[in-house]
Amino acid sequence: MVRDTDVIQHIEELRKERGWSYYRLAKEAELSMSTLSNMTARTNIPTIPTLQKMCNAFGITLSDFFADEIKELHLTEQQQQLLESYGRLAPEDKRLATAYIRGLLKE
Repeated sequence: MVRDTDVIQHIEELRKERGWSYYRLAKEAELSMSTLSNMTARTNIPTIPTLQKMCNAFGITLSDFFADEIKELHLTEQQQQLLESYGRLAPEDKRLATAYIRGLLKE
């Protein structure tokens, strides 16, 4: 069973992995700062729509968020750096980067 604090802790881990402030998370997820403040200060578990917005901002699915095990991937250092950089991009920049890569691949 997933506890409220586990959900909030996982959001914190994802935020820190990306080097995002609470302000940046609120901006990327299109949430108010008061929503994030209530969640962290009062340990209020976010609603599913709120969690979905955060997952979208993080570039993951709800399923990924609640996955019991992280899938082990064997990435080169260059691939890992590229994915980490992509994860820190704003949603519009992610869209542009994806379009650029597809253009390079002529997809």
